[in-house]
Order: sequence, then C-alpha cells, then structure tokens
Amino acid sequence: MHELSIAQNIVEIIHQYVPAAERDRVRSVFTTVGEHSGIVADSLTFSYQAITAATDLQRSMLVIEPQPFIIRCSACGTESRTEMGSIQCPACRAVETTVLSGTELRVREIELEDEPQEQS
Repeated sequence: MHELSIAQNIVEIIHQYVPAAERDRVRSVFTTVGEHSGIVADSLTFSYQAITAATDLQRSMLVIEPQPFIIRCSACGTESRTEMGSIQCPACRAVETTVLSGTELRVREIELEDEPQEQS
C-alpha cells in the first residue's frame, strides 16, 4: 500500500510550509489526484488519518479532488477526456497524443483555522 508513504509525504509538505506552532490550526489539506495516478483515494484518506491521529494535525482533513485523464491529439489538436490510460484520440483515432492531466498528485492548498481574536 504505497498510499501510506504518499500520506507521509503530504504530512512532510505540511511540516515544510506550516510552522510547528500553527500546525494544530490546519483544518483542510486540498489535493489533486489524477484518475490514472495509481492512487486509491480511500486508502490515501485512511492512511492520512492514521498518520495524523494523536498529532498536532489530528483535526485536519484531507480533501481529494479527482483530476480527469485528458489528452491532446497532435494530429487534429482535439483535447479529450478518455478512458483511463487510452491515448488514442476519440476524434480522429490518431495515437500521437500528449497527456495533459490525470497522472498527477499535488498538494494545492493548506487551510488553517482563523486565529482566535484577542479580547480587549
């Protein structure tokens, strides 16, 4: 289950960008996961929850946005969402295509809870 190591990498990214004193304010970690990335979203979510339990990130939630598998045909220029892994252009049937999306994994945003207002 490589999702466990991916979840650990996500936690390391959080640690890289959020100072230790503010990590308990992390509420959501927004990620983009390509349909053809080989990552099982439920397993990644479970792994993230297991790694962050009983830590300063325990109240945070991993939000996964699926990214469709999209190709661009070099022959006709059509951009198409295709079946996962299919590189044949549905418009002209050419196979000279470029993958535009659907294989990525990206941490897009880390959302923190607002700081409590100081009482005057």
